[in-house]
Amino acid sequence: MKVSREQANENRERILDVAAQLFREHGFDGISVVDLMKGAGLTHGGFYGNFSSKEDLIAQTCTRTMTRSVERWNKLKAAAPETALSRIAESYLSPAHRDHPGQGCALAALGSDMSRQSPLVRSAATEGTRGLVDVLAKLLPGESEQAREDNAMVAFASMVGAVVLARAVDDKEFSQNILQAVADTLVK
Repeated sequence: MKVSREQANENRERILDVAAQLFREHGFDGISVVDLMKGAGLTHGGFYGNFSSKEDLIAQTCTRTMTRSVERWNKLKAAAPETALSRIAESYLSPAHRDHPGQGCALAALGSDMSRQSPLVRSAATEGTRGLVDVLAKLLPGESEQAREDNAMVAFASMVGAVVLARAVDDKEFSQNILQAVADTLVK
């Protein structure tokens, strides 16, 4: 039975949403296409009607999750530029983000995996990183555009690294101290 164009679009969106969450929770190699499609409530056969390969799906989920992060950060910046940096840092460097990687930043969950992926996936990671750094550069001080971009790269790398470390350690207090130390450094 053929599905309508609207249903096909809904199925594709569901696959992307489920894949984004499962990849961030289990890693790119930790979830199979069969399990992913089962998680989306669809049959395995429908996968290749939407994506040319698992690599294509990975790249699209990276683009999607990082684009959504850029949009969220830009909304915070537009709504209240004077508090946007602290709100971004507070959200990113939170216990909720640390404890729920499936709902968080793709780079904090999958950054080391991305470095071993295809050029297609790495390109998506590059563009997403550039977008996030660009938002931060508009919020951070610096005497020149290059200085603000440099400060933004340091800030973003610190944020990603803090979440990675906070997830890695088994001491909750130490984990929270890592997140808080980076937040305090960013929002002086």
